[in-house]
Amino acid sequence: MRWLITGAGGMLGRDLQTVLDGQDVLAATRADLDIRDFEAVRDAVEGVDVVINAAAWTDVDGAETSEDAATAINGASCLARAAGRRLIHISTDYVFDGTATTPIPEDTPRAPLNAYGRSKAVGEEAVLAAGGFVVRTAWLYGEHGPNFVRTMLRLAAQRDTLDVVDDQEGPPTWSAALAQQLVALARSSAAPGIYHGTAAGSTTWCGLARAVFEEAGLDPSRVRATTSDRFVRPARRPPYSVLGHGRWAGTGVAPLTDWRAMLTEAMPALL
Repeated sequence: MRWLITGAGGMLGRDLQTVLDGQDVLAATRADLDIRDFEAVRDAVEGVDVVINAAAWTDVDGAETSEDAATAINGASCLARAAGRRLIHISTDYVFDGTATTPIPEDTPRAPLNAYGRSKAVGEEAVLAAGGFVVRTAWLYGEHGPNFVRTMLRLAAQRDTLDVVDDQEGPPTWSAALAQQLVALARSSAAPGIYHGTAAGSTTWCGLARAVFEEAGLDPSRVRATTSDRFVRPARRPPYSVLGHGRWAGTGVAPLTDWRAMLTEAMPALL
C-alpha cells in the first residue's frame, strides 16, 4: 500500500508516520501541500492507495472571526474530490452541540455550536458524499505539539495550584493510539462512513488534570475544580463530548481502550 498523510507536521500526523515507519509513505506538511489547491492535491494523490487527512484549522476561537478561512481548510473539498473512497478524514466532537447525556452514536444529526464545528461539518459532508471515511476524535493529546496534558505538566512546574473546569465531559484520547486505529481501519474491509476514534469512558478536564498529576507523582489536590463561566472564550464549547463506538462492531478493528489506562501508557512519552 502507498500512503499519503496530509498535515504530517502535526501531532497526529507525526504519530501516523511512526506507525507507518518502513512503509511507502508520502508525508506532506502544510508547506509541502496546500489542500485547498485542487490541482496540487490531484497530483499528490496519484498512485496513492490511502489518504489520511490530518491537516486542519485547529484554532477554535480564531475560527469565530475567520470562518471562511477555517472552512477552506476543514471543508476538505479538494481532497474529497481527488481521493474519494481512498480518503480517511479526521473530524471532531465539535460537530455536536453537547446536549447529550449518553455516548453520542455515529448517526446522530450534526448540530455544531461554533464556527469551527460548522467548518468541520462541511468537511464531513464532502467526504461522505465522495464515498470516504470520517473518523471523529475528541480531547486529543500526544507527544508532539501543544495539548492539554502537556500544558498541565508545564503549569504544574510553575504554579502551586491550578483551577480547571469540571463541567465539560469528554474522552481524553492519545494521538498515538488513534494513529494505530486509523491504520488498522485503512487495512480492514470496513465500509466507508463515520467512525468514532476516541478512548472509552470519560472524565472532565479537571478529572484529566488530576490524573495527569497522579501519573507524574504530584499531588492531585493541587488541581481545583471550577466552572466554564470563569474562562469566557469567543467560541462556545460543547459541555458533553463523549462519543459512542458502535460502528466498529464487525469491522475487525477494535475500539480504543479506556482513557485512564491509555493515559498511563502514554505518560512516559509525555514526561
